[in-house]
This record gives sequence, structure tokens and C-alpha cells, in this order.
Amino acid sequence: MAFHESYDVVVVGGGNAGFSAATAAAQSGAEVCLVEKAPFEDAGGNTFYTAAAFRCCFDGLQDLLPYLFRADGTKGLPQDLIDKIEMTPYTKADFHSDINRVTKGRADPVLANTLVDNSRGAVQWLMDNGARFVLSFNRQAYFVDGKYKFWGGMVLNMTGQGKELFEFHLKTAREVGVVVHFSSPAVDLITDPMTNEVLGVKVFRGGKMTAIHAKGGVILACGGFQSCPALRAQYLGPGWDLAHVRGSRYNTGDGHAMAKKIGARLEGNYSGCHSVAWDAKSSRANGNRGLTNQYTKSGYPLGVMVNVDGRRFVDEGLDLRNFTYAVFGKEILKQPQGIAFQIWDANGSELLRKEEYADSVTTNLRAETLDQLADILVTKGLKDKKRVLQTIAEFNEACKSFQREHPERKFDPSVKDGMSTQGTERSLDIGKTNWAMPIERGPFQAVEVTCGITFTFGGLAVTSKAEVLCDLTGNKVEGLWCAGELLGGLFWGNYPGGSGLTMGTVMGRIAGREAAERAKHWVI
Repeated sequence: MAFHESYDVVVVGGGNAGFSAATAAAQSGAEVCLVEKAPFEDAGGNTFYTAAAFRCCFDGLQDLLPYLFRADGTKGLPQDLIDKIEMTPYTKADFHSDINRVTKGRADPVLANTLVDNSRGAVQWLMDNGARFVLSFNRQAYFVDGKYKFWGGMVLNMTGQGKELFEFHLKTAREVGVVVHFSSPAVDLITDPMTNEVLGVKVFRGGKMTAIHAKGGVILACGGFQSCPALRAQYLGPGWDLAHVRGSRYNTGDGHAMAKKIGARLEGNYSGCHSVAWDAKSSRANGNRGLTNQYTKSGYPLGVMVNVDGRRFVDEGLDLRNFTYAVFGKEILKQPQGIAFQIWDANGSELLRKEEYADSVTTNLRAETLDQLADILVTKGLKDKKRVLQTIAEFNEACKSFQREHPERKFDPSVKDGMSTQGTERSLDIGKTNWAMPIERGPFQAVEVTCGITFTFGGLAVTSKAEVLCDLTGNKVEGLWCAGELLGGLFWGNYPGGSGLTMGTVMGRIAGREAAERAKHWVI
């Protein structure tokens, strides 16, 4: 076949994983082209819409301090702030335990090992390339007893969140010589008709098809299928076509289709996805490039969630927030009309993150009494005022009963504090395992939420070297790699918060280096 252009490595997809692959390949000496479906003004994939949080192993605060920035972009933290930070190391054993717990042991052990073993190195590589990381005070710490207590193992995010992460990647890639084309959707993989080796990719660019040769191979990093309502309904099930898309509108399963067409093996939790409590007033088809991740509504551990029938439907305190937020969107979608209300009293409201719950971000419903708040909720779709007041009254009584039985327990949002509704004298059908405090001090606050889908868990089967496997033979497809949300087999039902971006960089780097090395041995 005649090619219009030729490079050592071609990367499909311009998010964190794709740019990690492209930059790593270029740093390994390859000539690299990255093609992105979206136009520049809408580019960045899901990466653009994230908080840019990365989960990695680390040996405590001193391990990270030399590389940290302040929120204003200044390098280094002042000593008086350092003295107030309480942070424990996050070990490989911790990371493995979290993966196994939230995926219920289903995660591919090879991929889990690859993620955990390379997590710290991946973040360091980003830092060494100029990425500015801050401690996630606003997301992963509470100020308790004079200390910023970090919780959940994930402590890092980039200063400007996903917007800055995308800008950093684009700048870094161009500096090392990567050729980047926006508005250039990949249409088909080009293969050898005899061996099925991937030789390049067809791209629709500038109103015509362009055949691009990839001497070392092609790296697919073009995301999941979460932005395609038809595929969501097909794989995730009835009702999922109604979910709101948190991020890029361009992640419509293109990589799955291209790879499947040449016989790649599909792998992983195709009926599962990452989905969160999301602002009900958001757009259904794509994220907001101004507010991005701020539409997430993750303050539910500090209060309760009820459906339009006025009933609770999840254990809001089941685990630390970054181990439950990716599954509660699914539970909201199951409720009547696919919506719910998060409710707090004044004590809970004081701890909510302003970036998610400020009046400039969401529609806060407030009242001096619960009865008045219930009246407001009726105007927003609540069907049973009496039932919601009864639900909260029963919840409050269960909280107080447990506290009478366990006066030694103390509310602490930075740990799983065991403040529960499930005592011996009184308990609820759906309990709250941690942070269960009565909702009784006015003023009261509520926010309407729906399901926001982030990415899908089903993808392509790969090796620890990011090589895509052939469904027919079980061997690798020569010249084809995969990274990012298109990778299947790691996350099942849930994931530890911040591990998606880390895995994107881990596998992107591996794929980029491997493809660059293969290009060195290319023979005409």
C-alpha cells in the first residue's frame, strides 16, 4: 500500500496516555506523529476534565517535598506549613490492597503489578519533564486538631488540574519533536494482508484520507466508549444512554472498533464503568470546559443521599470517598428518574469543598429548617415530603443511639472513624458505616445530582509491555500497543481514585519506548 506520510511511531489519541506515549517514544529517539480526533479548541481527551490527581507509591512526605509546588506555582513549601502536615507512606502493599479490595480481586495481577511497580517512576518522569505537582489539600486532607491529615493514599495533583496537564503534555511533546495533528480522527488500522502486522493507520484529515506509515507501530490511546449512548446501552445496560458524560464527547469506542476489526482480543469489565455523583444541571453529552471536574459532587460522606421517593439507597460512609465515588453514579442512575438529592446540616456544609459546592458552580438549595428544605425539594421533583423527613428522623435517631453506646468514638473525616448508625439498640436497613452524624443543625443544604460517566472499564487485552493480544492466537499483534482508558482487564466495578491517570502514564511510557525500539529494527 502507498503511504502519504511515514514516522517511526504513530499515536492515536491526545490525552494523558497518548501524550505520555508520544513523548516517551520521542525521548527514545523516534520520529513521532500523534493524531487527535477533536479540534484543538476541544482537545485534551478526558484528561482535560480531570482534577489531574495521580495515585502512586511514596515513602512519606520527605520523598515528595523536593518536587512540590504551592498553589500559586511557587516551588517549595514553607516550613510552617510542612510542620502541620500529617501524612503516612503509601506502600506497594497498600496500593495492591486497595486495588484488590475495590475490584473484589478481579484485577489482572500482571497489570496491577505493572501499575504499582511503576507508579512512582511515572510521576517522577512527569515531574522531571516539568509537571508541577501540589499536595491535594482541598481534595485529600482535612484540618483536624491543628494538622492537615491526608487520607486515602492519594496526595498529589497538578497545580492547574486537567487543563494544565493537557497544556504541559502538548508543550512537552512539541519540544521533543512530536508532530501533533488535531481534527484528525483515525479511521482504520493498516495491516499486512498476510501476517496481520500493523503497518500504519488511515486518518481523515483536511477533508481526505491520509495513510500514515508507522515503522515501529501504532499506539492506540483514544479512550473508552462512554460518549456513545448506543454502546453504553449495549454494554452497560438499559438506562445508561441517559447518563451524563463528564468529559470528552469524542471517546466513542473508535479504538475498540479498529482493533476488533483486525482480530484484537477484547478484555475486561465491559458492563462496568467509572461513574460519579454529578451535577444534575450539567450538559448530557459532554463536560464543561470551564468548570470541568467541579461538577463532581463528592460531599456525600458528610451527609445523606435520598432518591425522589425520599429514601436513602447507599451507605454514604462505606469507605473513604476516593474508593466509593466511582461507583455511586451507577447507584444514582438506578433510582427513579435517575436523580438524587444530597443533604447536609450546617456541620456537614462547613466541610464541603468550595470548588464543587460554591454557589457559582452549582444550584444550592438552602433552608433554615428541614421542613422548609423538604418543601423546596418537592419543587425539584421530590415525591414524598413526609417520607424524606421520616428518613432523616430515623437516621438521626440511629446516629444518637450509636453514640450513646460508643461515647469513646469521635467524628474524624480524615479516617474511617467508625461513627455508624448500626448499634445494638437501633440500626437502619441501609446503614452508614462511617461519619454518621445527626442532620439537625440549621441551616440545611441540598444539591440535586445525577450519574456522570467518566470512562468505561472494558477494553483491549494487553501484555505488561502494552502489546495488544490477538483473539485468535493469543499472541501479540505485531506493531500494535494500547494505553489509557482503552486498556481492559485492570479495573472491575470500581477503581482506586487517581489510578487511571497513573496507569495511563505508566503504560503510555512503556508503549512509547517499546514502539520506538521496534522502529530501530525496521527494514524496508
